[in-house]
Amino acid sequence: MPPTRVVIIGAAGRDFHNFNLLYRGHPEYQVVAFTAAQIPNIAGRTYPPGLAGPGYPKGIPIVPESELTDLIRREKVDLAVLSYSDLPHVEVMHKASIAQAAGANFLLPGPRDTMVKSTRPVISICAVRTGAGKSPLTRFVSRHLRSQGRRVAIVRHPMPYGDLQAQAVQRFASMEDLDRAHCTIEEREEYEPHLRDGTVVFAGVDYEPILRAAEKEADIVLWDGGNNDLPFYASDLQFVVADPHRAGHELSYYPGETNFRMADVIVISKTDSAKPENIRIVEENAAHANPKARVVRGALRVGVANGESLRGRRALVVEDGPTLTHGGMAYGAGMLAAEAHGATIVEAKATAVGSLVKVYADFPHLTRVLPAMGYSPEQIRELEETIRRSSAEIVLDGSPVDLARLIHVPQPIVTVTYDFEDVGGGVVDTLTKFLSAHPK
Repeated sequence: MPPTRVVIIGAAGRDFHNFNLLYRGHPEYQVVAFTAAQIPNIAGRTYPPGLAGPGYPKGIPIVPESELTDLIRREKVDLAVLSYSDLPHVEVMHKASIAQAAGANFLLPGPRDTMVKSTRPVISICAVRTGAGKSPLTRFVSRHLRSQGRRVAIVRHPMPYGDLQAQAVQRFASMEDLDRAHCTIEEREEYEPHLRDGTVVFAGVDYEPILRAAEKEADIVLWDGGNNDLPFYASDLQFVVADPHRAGHELSYYPGETNFRMADVIVISKTDSAKPENIRIVEENAAHANPKARVVRGALRVGVANGESLRGRRALVVEDGPTLTHGGMAYGAGMLAAEAHGATIVEAKATAVGSLVKVYADFPHLTRVLPAMGYSPEQIRELEETIRRSSAEIVLDGSPVDLARLIHVPQPIVTVTYDFEDVGGGVVDTLTKFLSAHPK
């Protein structure tokens, strides 16, 4: 029988993981291409031969998802495999319909077949949407575990925007490690806060050897998920963060709903700023969809040094890029800090340059804030120029990255912090029971 011809529909991350686990080294399948979406500058590259393995002497091309219909027909594709996250359910079925109409079967790989088993206990932090509050919870969990004398290694969901072969297995222990790896703003947003806490971060492209490297340094592996994707590792405890600012999304986005139904603990975050009726909606959906899960509450405490000095000043607000773009949020911690301290918002859209002009066109819900886009050195320069051209007196940096290390603007950059607060103690109580069940 000829091999089944496969195209993997992805966004540079989950797609490579699914290939590595399900198709690499399996001659009964031939992956003819990856497609790319969500992330700029991915299409046109190649998944390298050194990672693709036998049967792919030239690697595997990465093409725009817009070419999917022609690709399936031209390459006589038998199977289209959806392998990326944070999609409305209706969008998933549109992609399925496009693939089927072009002549291919359509597959959603499930968690059982795409999770690697660890020799260490694994705690995973996942979410129902991008920007729900995973990262602050991950930092909180990491700090608590380390306060109990446990060695923690954080494995972060992939962000392979550079040299894929060089990024196969990455270990970050310092800011200098990020500089040497030429990390993008998007990568720094996820790595820097952990490094400031003194926790080593592992990441890359090939997640089984990444796990084996992390196991050598840890008593507990902490999976720090991306977007609303499923964990790559079989979890002994799975936290899933739900966002009451987007109540109902926990049942209407893929694979966020899968996470919601799989969770051991559902953490309703942002309860300090969400409407009570929206919190109740999430609680009711949890009771219906996952009655076995423990449901706890958390808050995100926003802080800024010398907040009173912001009153009346013209402020340009920078927020986490993915949260605003495919996460669909119109604001984040920076805007909350600006409003709390009486700053006057300067809209960055009017001074946007280069690719940022297209970002505003592609995401019309962004009207008052600037997403911290930085997928390339050129885009970082455009971010810098957009800020320089504005009439702002100050920049409120609500992104997790230290922008002042990456850009140089005449306005002072004021850092906004946001940390998870365990409302009612449910997270700590869960961790205490977990540590009792998994002694050193």
